[in-house]
Amino acid sequence: MFSAVLGLFSQDLAVDLGTSETRIHQRGTGLVCREASVVAVHTDRSGHRRVAAVGAEAVPMLGRTPGDLQAVRPIQAGHVSDFEVAEALLTHLVRQVHGRNQWVAPKMVLATPAEATDMERRALRESCETAGARSVHLVDRPLAAALGAELPIQRPSGHMVVDLGAGEASIALISLSNVVAHQAVPGGGYAIDNAIIEMVRARYDLVIGLQTAERLKLELADATGRRDAHKAQAKGRCATAGVPRAVTITGSDVADALQRPIQSLVHGVRSVLDRVPAELAADVSDHGVVLTGGGSRLRGLERALRRATGLPVVRAEHPESCVIRGAGAILDELDLLEAIAC
Repeated sequence: MFSAVLGLFSQDLAVDLGTSETRIHQRGTGLVCREASVVAVHTDRSGHRRVAAVGAEAVPMLGRTPGDLQAVRPIQAGHVSDFEVAEALLTHLVRQVHGRNQWVAPKMVLATPAEATDMERRALRESCETAGARSVHLVDRPLAAALGAELPIQRPSGHMVVDLGAGEASIALISLSNVVAHQAVPGGGYAIDNAIIEMVRARYDLVIGLQTAERLKLELADATGRRDAHKAQAKGRCATAGVPRAVTITGSDVADALQRPIQSLVHGVRSVLDRVPAELAADVSDHGVVLTGGGSRLRGLERALRRATGLPVVRAEHPESCVIRGAGAILDELDLLEAIAC
């Protein structure tokens, strides 16, 4: 009863703590925060750590900090790699969003990796409580992504979601509001960036950074393997001489780099289908595969997966926000919260 009364005054929150970005949905308002999941941490001589910058302020420091200052991404490959820094990020953003109502703590729904261990879930719950939550409900990211893509996951039929985040691709088959089978493919969008970095170094003896690799991906990448005549310049450091240098990268170069990460994704889809009952696999052949996450915007990805698996493949509308919209729907609807969140 008392909790219900508090709910009338608090601004309850749904949180998508992602590798690249953290998004926060406020009940009754919608998306109220979209911030880079980066924290700059200063470490003094005694080993004490202090937050120096969060989010957009910390992003320019990536790869450019002195020894006592480090720009950290606390979420790596879909998992929390540094709980202390993740907690600091959550606390900062929650207070920023909920600051005017600090006297009433919010209820929180947090999207978590489907493969998260009990220890990781407990640590995430405690981090949310430290950030100011009065109660915490965890929901598997594939379920949230499916809800955000408006799939009827509560029905007794199989629906496959491929959520391509920055740090991990999460492939899940869902039925009756549960994840029947799941496969995590490490890397996500960063796997493609790293593949481009490796290709440029091997082929041109040039060391480039993640930002340059991402630009080359956006300008030249095509998941179908099409080798067009487009070109782009890449600047970096010569791996042999150690001096700055620029080279011209072609669409064919990037097509070669994409082959391994795309095949990993295809193998993940097949692995999930191999582990579910035949009836649910047949449902996927009827309903198709739905792509969510920012990585799903890779040019030609739908065609490449359709050609490799023989399944219908579509990209959700506004794929980047599917997880947070799904988590927000769970927060807004009590019956969903009771059926899905834990």
